[in-house]
Order: sequence, then structure tokens, then C-alpha cells
Amino acid sequence: MVDEDFAWRLAQDLVKVDSSDPGAYEDEIERFIKRLIEQQLAQLDSSTLEAVQIEELEVLPGRRNLMVTAPGLSDEPRLVYICHMDTLTLGYGWDADIPPLGAIVRDDKLYGRGACDMKGGLACAIAAIVHVLERIATSGELTRRGFSLICSVDEEDFMRSSEAAIDSGWIGSREWVLDTEPTDAQIQVAHKGRTWFEIEMAGGTAHASQPWKGADAVAAMAEVVCSLRHAFAALPVHDELGPSTITFGQIEVGYRPYVVPDHAKVWVDMRLTPPTDTAAATRMVEQAITAAEAAVPGCHGSYVVTGDRPAIERDPSSPLLAALKRAADDVTDVDTTVGFFTGYTDTAVIAGKTGNRNCMSYGPGSLALAHKPNEYVPHADIVRCQNVLIALVDNTLWDASNQVGA
Repeated sequence: MVDEDFAWRLAQDLVKVDSSDPGAYEDEIERFIKRLIEQQLAQLDSSTLEAVQIEELEVLPGRRNLMVTAPGLSDEPRLVYICHMDTLTLGYGWDADIPPLGAIVRDDKLYGRGACDMKGGLACAIAAIVHVLERIATSGELTRRGFSLICSVDEEDFMRSSEAAIDSGWIGSREWVLDTEPTDAQIQVAHKGRTWFEIEMAGGTAHASQPWKGADAVAAMAEVVCSLRHAFAALPVHDELGPSTITFGQIEVGYRPYVVPDHAKVWVDMRLTPPTDTAAATRMVEQAITAAEAAVPGCHGSYVVTGDRPAIERDPSSPLLAALKRAADDVTDVDTTVGFFTGYTDTAVIAGKTGNRNCMSYGPGSLALAHKPNEYVPHADIVRCQNVLIALVDNTLWDASNQVGA
């Protein structure tokens, strides 16, 4: 049965499973979750639950999305919780007594890779689907609105799983879609865009004592980097999402200190806010390359756009937002803050590709702790989130009187 600490105990089990990306990936954890759901269905032993569907979708070799669906009696949009099973790589810098897969509990905090991003939230969503199955078995009737849990792969890389879920018809523009990323107790309804570039500069080698006989690709790339930094500083600031940002996350250059480098490559992460979009960013990159070629004769630049995710702005009339805020306010007895997510999530992909206006984030933990050593999630956060997610399914799947804009 789903008691108050169901998700807390489950989160510990999930953290112990290595689903790092790149690394172990999601095969083991997907099988773990599928087996758990199958066991719950077998224990409940209700003929009504024969309508529940468990589907798998291989997105990449050995990496499967999992969807569990309790169909509804009406044609109202399904409520969907989507949670990624992969984590960032285990990484370095963990304290000696806090192994990344140890699921150590200390001072009412669960430590481990993925504790907040997002195995804590995944556990809360699984608690919600188990609760729904229990209620269906007890009542002997299906819910008014359908409900699905989607467990996704590849979120920490290129988010190919959410695209595959769209392409396969698992999800589209009608559903009410919630992910359980760590949101610091907020409902987060908007996202900066995420655009990635790979920029290369080609030059010519020469002895470092005679640099005029070569063309310094590193110097040219430095011109590109400085030009883009200055261009971003001049961009307009969005009222809610704030400024667009740029990060030069990785660079490959040179051979030896005494050789003029003939090649430089940089990977660029842009988080764009309206009105700046990928087209505007591309113009800035092209202008920066042109200026660098003029500043360092003999060098020539090129670029590839490797990621193009649009910004998602708030929809204040979203019925899911109204229902989720009501559930969160009732559970916590506070006025839940509605904000924006600084990263990019599966729900942002769904919103951007389908035009779905009912996509948002609410989960336990803090994004400030994600992707870091000694990552943790507090016990109180998981209890709160489990209760909110269960209240939301209770209100939207059964209670027609509790609907807003359904």
C-alpha cells in the first residue's frame, strides 16, 4: 500500500541502481520499475485492472521508454507524469563516506547520484500510479480521465526519448503533462530555449617563433568567443525568463605550445529567451566568425547547430496549472510559487514540438544540487511531492467538482 514513506523508500532503491548517461544507461532501472508495476497489479488481483496497459518503446539499443496507462472512461485529456530514468555520470568529488550509488540517509536527506535529479521525483510519480491502481481495484471502476506514467531515457543527453514518445503517439498536444524535476517547491511553467552550436576554426601550422607564417586558429576562436559574449550582453531581457546566456563548455585546440595551432573547436550552450531564438543566435555566430576571419587572416570558420529547443512561455490559462496549484496549496497550506525552470526538460520538448500548453514541472529537491557531488534530496520534500502528486490524480481523475477549465 502507498503509505507516506512509499516514495522515500523507493527513491533509496532507485538511487542504488546505476542508470548514468553515459555509463550504465537505463536497462536495469527500466526492468526494475516494470517488475514493480507488474507485481502491484498481480497483488491487487482486480478484473478492472485488466484494462491497464504496460508498453515499452526502444529508443536506442537496450534503452527503452516505459509507459503504464490506466485508461479513462471519457475523452478528456489524459493526465501524464513523465520522469527520466537516466542520471548524469557518477562523476568525481564525492565525500569518501557518500558513495554516489550508496543511497546514504543522513540528517533526513537521501544522498546519491540522481537523488534529486530525478529519482526522488520518479519515486513520487510511481507512488501516484500505484495509488491510482489501488483506488481502481478498490472501486472496481476505471477513472473518468485517463492517467499515464512515462519513464523516459536519454533526458540528460539529447532528449531523444520524449521525441520518440511523440513520434510513437504516446503523447501529443492534448494531454496534461507534468515532469517531476527538482523545482524548490515551485510549480515551474516556463523554460528558456536551449540551442547548441559546434564552432570550428581552421588555420595553418607554423613554428611558434614565426607565427606570421601560419594562421592561429586559437586566436581566431578567441575572437569568436569574445564577439559572442559581447553580443549576448546586449540582448533584450525577458520579463519572466530573464537574460539569454551563453556558455563555452568544451574546447579542443592545438598540438604543442611551440606550434601555431591550425584547428580549434568549441561547443557552445545557449539558453535563449524571447525574442532571441535560434535564427537570431545563428546570425550572431555567423557575424562572429566573419569578424574573426578578418581579425586573424588565413583562418576560416564553420559551425553546426546540434540542438534547437525553443523557449516555452507561461500560459496563465492552463487548466493543469490551476489544478496543480490547487493540489499543492491544499497539501502544503501555503501559496505555491509559480516560476520558471532554468534548464530544459522532457515537458519542454513536448511543449515545443507539439504546441501543448499544459506542460510543466513540479518535483522534490533543488536544481542547485543536481549534477554535483554529494547530491541529495530531503525526506520532507519527497513526502510533500508524493502527497501533491496523489492529490492531483485524486482531484483530476475522479473528482469532477474539483476541475478548473477541464
